[in-house]
Amino acid sequence: MPTYFTYITTNSNKTVLYTGMTNNLERRIVEHFRNKGSKKSFAGKFYCYNLIYFEEFPRAMHAIKREKEIKDWNRAKKEALINQTNPGWKSLNPIIMEWPPHPDVQSNY
Repeated sequence: MPTYFTYITTNSNKTVLYTGMTNNLERRIVEHFRNKGSKKSFAGKFYCYNLIYFEEFPRAMHAIKREKEIKDWNRAKKEALINQTNPGWKSLNPIIMEWPPHPDVQSNY
């Protein structure tokens, strides 16, 4: 059964939040990590590769709807959501995958 995720990442200073949706959370976090510093994407430009929140859905349309909902929220409401499950805003990257990723990890997806 397919699984889809809505997620929030932040930079190391926890000053920027990025909300996204994916069907492969590990791969997407690695992509954000590999693109850090890139001006071609918001997450890359602001080094948002630290996963601090995610939700799982059985259907893409539900994850997309939730992503849009969260993106419309102000920062305080997003912070409250994150604080419900991750009050210390600890990076969840090492919980969902081997972290940091090996240089060739993208070829595994």
